[in-house]
Amino acid sequence: MKKGKGDRALKLTRYEQETIINFNAGDQTATIYTRDPVVMRQLDALVTEYPDIYKRIGETDIDKTYEMPKSYVKYRKPRHISEAKREQARSAMQKLNQSN
Repeated sequence: MKKGKGDRALKLTRYEQETIINFNAGDQTATIYTRDPVVMRQLDALVTEYPDIYKRIGETDIDKTYEMPKSYVKYRKPRHISEAKREQARSAMQKLNQSN
């Protein structure tokens, strides 16, 4: 871990801000280890809002570890939007922005 003046932890590089999701077929839970502050904020919000589902199980000054049901880990197909739908959404946003 990098230290600076007054033993404060310095900012991690983008490469060092890793997130690891770990689960296996025998367990019902997934473990998430992260050093990414954005992921930490998102998971901390879920822990606060849904403490019976999401749990923070470990923490240091640069990382946090969480546990959640592995059924909440999702895989999705890429979203494909037709050019017509894209143009429709663009027009709707322009109208919305003009009305404000």
